[in-house]
Amino acid sequence: MANSLLGMAELTRPEIIHLLERTDYWAEHWPSPPQVLAHRTVANLFFEPSTRTRFSFEMAAKRMGAHVLNFSVSSSSTTKGESLYDTVKTLESMGFDAVVIRHKENNIVHDLASLVDVPLINAGTGTSEHPTQCLLDLYTMKQHFGEVKGLTVAIIGDITHSRVANSHLIALPKLGARVIVSGPRHLLPAEYRGPVEFMPVDEAVSEADVVMLLRLQLERYSDLALSIDAYHRDYGLSEERFKLLKPSAVIMHPGPVNRGVEIAGSLVECERSLINTQVQNGVLTRMAILEWVILGGR
Repeated sequence: MANSLLGMAELTRPEIIHLLERTDYWAEHWPSPPQVLAHRTVANLFFEPSTRTRFSFEMAAKRMGAHVLNFSVSSSSTTKGESLYDTVKTLESMGFDAVVIRHKENNIVHDLASLVDVPLINAGTGTSEHPTQCLLDLYTMKQHFGEVKGLTVAIIGDITHSRVANSHLIALPKLGARVIVSGPRHLLPAEYRGPVEFMPVDEAVSEADVVMLLRLQLERYSDLALSIDAYHRDYGLSEERFKLLKPSAVIMHPGPVNRGVEIAGSLVECERSLINTQVQNGVLTRMAILEWVILGGR
């Protein structure tokens, strides 16, 4: 039976572990994996800009033998008023095997899932969740440390508007990690979707095994550009603040990175950074996700 990947809240701990194990499988068979999705067709429906997520889904599907069709908003019937529901029902009627959706509205994939039969994959919706980014981050942690259980992960930055953070706040406790949050008070939510501890940024950085920096979403604030230097000084991973990290600690960032804002440009590709490794693991993790969604978790 096929599955949909709606969010980390819907995934059980055994399902998360299964997806991480299957990512290991695809890593072992890279770059010439079995063509298990031959003659299958995947649609990428991206209503927001994306580089890493869209291209990694396309590469993942093609590496497994699937056909991929990329949706163009400007040339689709949505410009004539067609709803997303009608678009997805059309693709379902054509025989697509999975639909990957990136959209600005919270929970839109959840709402669609009860109305259609084609498997759906949440590729980031609004500020609510980004489960595929979360899974590739979890895999990167597991790959580096051996397991996620017992790790202390500090998530720093604009947590209120981060769908990546929301997914991690659900998933990390499921796998036995300790979660610390830090950042400007006005960018932190009043309530959290999991057990968290708040710490000032210097304390959070010094406590963490994983320092996960979040993109400062400048497009959401017309006046924030004037405070970039102050943000980097007070909350960013500067070269000076980097010295507070434990010797074994690593740096992560879901991208895209604002160099000199949430992290000093010199640290993006330093030996303690897993940022490019996250990108590499994005393809492998999404191969595991496509397999699970289309073939039913075999």
